[in-house]
Amino acid sequence: MERHGWLTGPGWERIRDLLPPRSGRGGRWSDHRTVIDAVVWKYRTGAPWRDLPDAFGPWQTVYNRFRRWTRDGTWHTIWKALQARADAAGEIDWMVSVDSTTVRAHQHAAGARTRQAVTDEPGDHALGRSRGGLTTKVHLVADGRCRPLAVLLSAGQRNDALFFEAVMARVRVPRTGPGRPRTRPDQVSADRAYSSRAIRTHLRARGIRALIPEPSDQVANRKRRGRAGGRPPAFDSEDYKIRNTVERCIARLKQWRGIAMRTDKLAVHYEAALTVAAIAIWATT
Repeated sequence: MERHGWLTGPGWERIRDLLPPRSGRGGRWSDHRTVIDAVVWKYRTGAPWRDLPDAFGPWQTVYNRFRRWTRDGTWHTIWKALQARADAAGEIDWMVSVDSTTVRAHQHAAGARTRQAVTDEPGDHALGRSRGGLTTKVHLVADGRCRPLAVLLSAGQRNDALFFEAVMARVRVPRTGPGRPRTRPDQVSADRAYSSRAIRTHLRARGIRALIPEPSDQVANRKRRGRAGGRPPAFDSEDYKIRNTVERCIARLKQWRGIAMRTDKLAVHYEAALTVAAIAIWATT
């Protein structure tokens, strides 16, 4: 079975020392590299777990390892470790952008049990019903090099602005040495959907420059109120061009068919798939 490119070169070398020890209770684990190859293959192609090629070994082994690393936080730990190394080397562009994308949910994603003994699993499983059917919304923060810094899931019909502070709170890049994680970017760019007084006040209180255009209705309302409407927020249309970084990041993630269409019943598993794709991006750029 041919390996994926990001595992054969420097990408694999960057994550190999971040993986858990292979020895453990109950016997010797299957090779980590083979299991990760299988997880990447599954989400790159969008195939069901049961359709994994025989070269990867039993599909149950791969699924159980994926589920275990999801629940104990291994995938997230690897992702944050890669971010920490990049930040220590000065390779993170802290002119970040925020946006969201709606993902269609396959019929296999529905039907999860209402009560789940899974930590952090939302009650609605991040599934919403709209005119197009079942959907999930992925809220994303990307750095200036089109790499995901944080992701958050919600039901597909929810408003983007409601989750701005929550997804920004997930931006936590650890230090390789002493010191608190970095949580504050230099600038945040977002589209008109995020233009609200609450969001601008939140960013101003944290000392972060906001680069968000006003929608036409807000401009008209401010002008109608005259002096009481206040001055227009600062906005530089030339600097705003960098907002395409988050859109390019979304496009890179959606190259994985298992991410472009959700088939996972549990939101935590779908978010883990996004994390695996993010690890691939950080390990190769």
